[in-house]
Amino acid sequence: MLTEDGKHLYVSYDEYHNLTEKLAIKIHQSNWEFDTILCLARGGMRPGDILSRIFDKPLAIMSTSSYRAGAGTVQGHLDIARYITTPQGEIAGRVLLVDDLADSGLTLNAVITQLKTNYKPITELRSAVIWTKSISTFTPDYSVEYLPTNPWIHQPFEAYDSMSATQLAEKWKI
Repeated sequence: MLTEDGKHLYVSYDEYHNLTEKLAIKIHQSNWEFDTILCLARGGMRPGDILSRIFDKPLAIMSTSSYRAGAGTVQGHLDIARYITTPQGEIAGRVLLVDDLADSGLTLNAVITQLKTNYKPITELRSAVIWTKSISTFTPDYSVEYLPTNPWIHQPFEAYDSMSATQLAEKWKI
């Protein structure tokens, strides 16, 4: 649900899964055949996992991090993992790069540059996200929602960003 001022988008678990399914349909309808899904951790892990199951493709993971301060609300220095975790030894062929959103575009642009420079066995690379903000300098190949007001997206699992294990045990009286 988008707030009246357009500055916040609140997403339920059901809506998150519906949007991920719509992303799968867009990819399927493009008739593009790919070999591997590469998700960017952490935001791309949930949609990457679902897409991996739907398309029955191996899931590779590349860890990135830039939103650490303020319970994940403040963008800082971008860190990109040097290595990709994949069940097939080395990532190669046609790769679908998955993240949750194209926000500023910084992460996706940097990751694609790194992949093209350091992973020559990748023969084709396409990208898929749930949301694309208008301020993004990156345009994904597949996207479900375009956000012209650039709202802060409140994803349903973000409550865990500011919850400790002690708080969780207190919640459940364990």
